[in-house]
Amino acid sequence: MEAQPARTPEREDLYRRMAPANLTPLWEVLRSLITPEPKSPVQATLWRYDEVRPFLLEAGKVITAKEAERRVLILENPGLPGQSRITTSLYAGLQLILPGEVAPAHRHAQSALRFIIEGSKGYTAVDGERVYMSPGDFIITPSWTWHDHGHEGEGPMVWLDGLDIPLVQALDASFIEGYGHDAHPVTRPVGDTLARYGANMLPVDWKPSRPTSPIFSYPYARSREALEQMRKTAEWDPCHGLKMRFANPATGDHAMPTMGTFMQLLPKGFVTAGYRSTDATVFTAVEGRGRTRIGDRVLEWGPRDVFVIPSWARHIHEADEDAVLFSFSDRPVQEKLGLFREDRGNR
Repeated sequence: MEAQPARTPEREDLYRRMAPANLTPLWEVLRSLITPEPKSPVQATLWRYDEVRPFLLEAGKVITAKEAERRVLILENPGLPGQSRITTSLYAGLQLILPGEVAPAHRHAQSALRFIIEGSKGYTAVDGERVYMSPGDFIITPSWTWHDHGHEGEGPMVWLDGLDIPLVQALDASFIEGYGHDAHPVTRPVGDTLARYGANMLPVDWKPSRPTSPIFSYPYARSREALEQMRKTAEWDPCHGLKMRFANPATGDHAMPTMGTFMQLLPKGFVTAGYRSTDATVFTAVEGRGRTRIGDRVLEWGPRDVFVIPSWARHIHEADEDAVLFSFSDRPVQEKLGLFREDRGNR
C-alpha cells in the first residue's frame, strides 16, 4: 500500500467544509481501517487465581448474589480499559456464589459458557433443568434461555464466565429480561439432556430448534477420559498436543454458534511449535503447570489461572508436567464468515 497522502491546504479546506454534511475522506483512514495483518489492542495477560480469589471472597462479604444479580469480577484486558472485554469480541469474568444463595433467573440475547473452577453442589438451571457443577465441567447457557444459579453445598463456588457480549453489542442486538422470581421452575430431571442427546443417540423425531448444542453440560470426567484415550495412540499435534473441540451432537459443528470451546492435553516436557491464528483465545489451566511464550512475554501458569492470547500473536506452550488447558474463542464466527486464518510456523 502506498504512503499516506499529504494533507495539503486545499484538502484540509475540503475536509472542513464537508464535515457538517457528515462526510469524511476514506484515504485519510484507509490504512488504519484495512491493515496488512491483524492489529489488535488486546494484550497478552495472565490472571493468577490465587491473587484474584481473595478479591472474590471479599466481594462475597460486601454484596449478595441477589443484589448483584451476578456477582462477577470482570477479567478486563489492559489494552481495552473500561470496555468490560477480555478480547475485542469476548467478555470473561469469575463468578462467585456462596452456600444457600441464588442468583436470580433471567434470560438474555447473549450466549454464555461456564467453566467450573472451584466448589461442588452448585448448580445452573437452564430451560427448566438443573445442571450440577464440578471443577473442569463446561456448561452452556444458550441465547434467550431462562437460567439461574444456586449453591446447595459448602464453601465458595467459582466459575469462569465467557459471553459474546461485545459481538452482540456490535450488532445492536442486546436484550435481557428478568423472570420476576429467584428461580425458574424445574420441569425436567437432573441429567435429562445428557441422557437424551449425549449418548451417541438422539430422540427419533427430534429436530434442532437453535444452533447451540442441546447438551447443557459436558462433564470434565468425560473430557479427560477422551484425552487419555487419545494419548494411547500418541498422535501429538506439534502446535496443540492433543486438542479436542466441544461439539454439537446434532450437527457436528461447534457446541456454541459464537464461541468455540476446546480442551487440550500437553504431556510433561512437551513444547509446541509456534502457532498463531486470527481468533484471540482465552485459556484456563485445569491441571499442571507450564508457560506460554508470546513474543517477548512469558506467562507462567498453573491450575485455575486464566490467560489470553491476542489475535495473530505467535505463541509456544511449554508443559512442566502433564497439563490440561480449556480455551474458548470466537472461531465459529470467523469460520462462518470465511475470516479464520492460522499459521503453523516454527518455534
